[in-house]
Amino acid sequence: MVYITNKRKIINDPVYGFINIPGDFIFDIIEHPWFQRLRHIKQLGLTSFVYPGANHSRFQHGLGSMHLMDLAIATLRNKDVEISENEREAALIAILLHDAGHGPFSHALESSIISGISHEDISLLLMKKLNEAFGGRLDLAIDIFLGTYPRQFLHELVAGQTDMDRLDYLRRDSFFTGVIEGSVGSDRIIRMLNVIDDCLVIDEKGIYSLEKFMIARRLMYWQVYMHKTVLSSESLLVKVLKRAKELATKGLDLYSTPALRFFLYNKIGPDDLFKEGNFTPGLIAANFTRLDDNDILVSAKYWADHEDKVLADLSGRLMRRDLLAIELQNDPFPADRVRNLKIRAAELMDIDQQLADYFVFTNSISNLAYTPDAPEVKILLKSGRTADISSVSDMFDHRFLSERITKYFLCYPKECK
Repeated sequence: MVYITNKRKIINDPVYGFINIPGDFIFDIIEHPWFQRLRHIKQLGLTSFVYPGANHSRFQHGLGSMHLMDLAIATLRNKDVEISENEREAALIAILLHDAGHGPFSHALESSIISGISHEDISLLLMKKLNEAFGGRLDLAIDIFLGTYPRQFLHELVAGQTDMDRLDYLRRDSFFTGVIEGSVGSDRIIRMLNVIDDCLVIDEKGIYSLEKFMIARRLMYWQVYMHKTVLSSESLLVKVLKRAKELATKGLDLYSTPALRFFLYNKIGPDDLFKEGNFTPGLIAANFTRLDDNDILVSAKYWADHEDKVLADLSGRLMRRDLLAIELQNDPFPADRVRNLKIRAAELMDIDQQLADYFVFTNSISNLAYTPDAPEVKILLKSGRTADISSVSDMFDHRFLSERITKYFLCYPKECK
């Protein structure tokens, strides 16, 4: 007996209400194991250590971004912007898969056990592999994702100053963390979208909603994404993975899931994705798509009892939420203070001083509400002309929107105080 699946599902999303899956092929992509994997990747990594409600997933974010993209395309069509069904489907797929390449706890893998490969690189790799599996049906979606499709406004909807990715994650992250300052009027901004000379523009009457969006983005960065306790916890996770990678490179046996073992015991770099490397892109994709937050957590739980003092201590702290102390300030920390803390940590923990780098370290973070290297937001004036937002909005004269703000942080064991 052949069963026919109803692919026109309706999803009840806590942020937007009911979301329609806008086509049979998109349903097939959502049902694919590589997209379903995102259910097990937290959108905000270890932010739940600070905001307990922040347990939403990359899966939810992908669906929300797709929903907003569909609203944006409907809005543009109502304003007589011609968008074919093929272009619509491709844009929906591009935004749906834009974060498919995120590893466990978001960016932790990029700075620990994989070097020189970003989550965007992995997303592109997965899209290309899916394209092979679906007989080239993702060709247009990949072009839109890369910005190589002639109709540039479609790429701006995926990766621009006011793209559907940002509109969803700000509103969704605000909802789940309870930080109401990050809530943005995504519906209002989308209804103000238009296209002039193949570029995305915002109607003049939507400028105040756009200004609120920029301010909300800045506030969410400092209150959520770069909250000092979040920095401490995610820095700790990176140190755990770096120590595990170092031990694996030396040949020590570590408990790990098969997918995590592949990346711990092999050196994976850009050449393996873009040139002739030691591993084929298909092998990397096969292992990466079996890797999620659970691989890291279950491994760290075992590593807490490992014979290596550093790995055991770091992993134990992570599992107990016994985080490193952290200080945040506007200027770099004095080198002599950092050095003294390392000496103190080495003495307290009875480890070589060179290993104290795992426990005492300093780094910097920066936040820019408005990305200067992306195309500037254009405002469609009532006269029919367009103008850069910086020449129309008084808000963009303010330092916190127009300049990069950098802060420095210092982490060390609380015992060293």
